[in-house]
Amino acid sequence: MRKMIMSVLFMGLMSTAAFAQSYDIKEMTPAVTSALEARKARFSELKTLKAEGIVGETNQGYVEALGGDKATAKLVAMENKDRRAIYEAIVTQNDLGASALVTVEGVFAKVQRDKANAGEKVQDASGNWISK
Repeated sequence: MRKMIMSVLFMGLMSTAAFAQSYDIKEMTPAVTSALEARKARFSELKTLKAEGIVGETNQGYVEALGGDKATAKLVAMENKDRRAIYEAIVTQNDLGASALVTVEGVFAKVQRDKANAGEKVQDASGNWISK
């Protein structure tokens, strides 16, 4: 998972003119480790919900419940909490400054949109939900 994150950031941030080098998670803190493990544990369930159109990828690097029940809403909230912890760790550990969080979120949003399967819901840059 860490290797994937670094690769994603390298590709995404290198395409952003404001960044001259790649940024990654430099220290696997307990918070980062916990977030990565929790994301791995819920991956299959989240993948199923995306395939069913119940959960979609936003244009801000997070997931959103587009239907479902309280369990879906809880899963989405936990996923977004863990994603945010990872994004914040990248910003902090690379001394990017608070304003860079939006850029990191955007990089991840693009990667998630690009790797979404056909039929999954993704949010375009203007905020419209579309099926890929």
